[in-house]
Amino acid sequence: MNQSSLPRRPIHILLVDDHPLVRDGLRARLETIPHFAVVAEAGNADEALQHAATQTIDLALMDINLNGTNGIELTGRFNTLHPEIMVLMLSMHDKAEYVMQAIQAGARGYVLKDAPATDIITAIDTVMSGGIYYSSGLAKQLSKPVPPAMLLTPREREVLHCIATGKSNKHIAREMSLSVRTVETHRLNIKRKLGIEGQADLIRFALEHTTIK
Repeated sequence: MNQSSLPRRPIHILLVDDHPLVRDGLRARLETIPHFAVVAEAGNADEALQHAATQTIDLALMDINLNGTNGIELTGRFNTLHPEIMVLMLSMHDKAEYVMQAIQAGARGYVLKDAPATDIITAIDTVMSGGIYYSSGLAKQLSKPVPPAMLLTPREREVLHCIATGKSNKHIAREMSLSVRTVETHRLNIKRKLGIEGQADLIRFALEHTTIK
């Protein structure tokens, strides 16, 4: 059988919202898409992290307003503990500061709750293809150019600094108490966010945007 003719594995989605009715509506909406599969739901950070640790999840669709740990803080924890999971914010907040905080925490996109259903579907596909997605309603809020390095999370900036100093993945993993696979995931996420293809370009960016002491 030709590799391209193999059936596509569904995108495994975790819904994180403290309102069960909202989760019910999202599940009903997303499960009409053949290549989406809602595999878990969480109403708070602890439940979300438990699902992330025990299930195969590709993307977390996350609200900001959660009881206890909010969605932005939780995104940062996901990025540290499970960088292989893409996080897409789904929020009622349309202020630029929320968007930038979410992206800096590790979110791959930001969709407004009042956006059309097609926006959420497009956002998930865009993020899972390595892109970053913002609702069209946020265009004016994000009109000012953002320094590329500001798109990176604190952990990703640490990895970038290590790359600039010429350290290997094994060395970075040992220094940061991470697995080599996690370091590789961070490197991939950095390249995706910055639109960088090759290793040489990544090293060049690291050298140009990192202060080496």
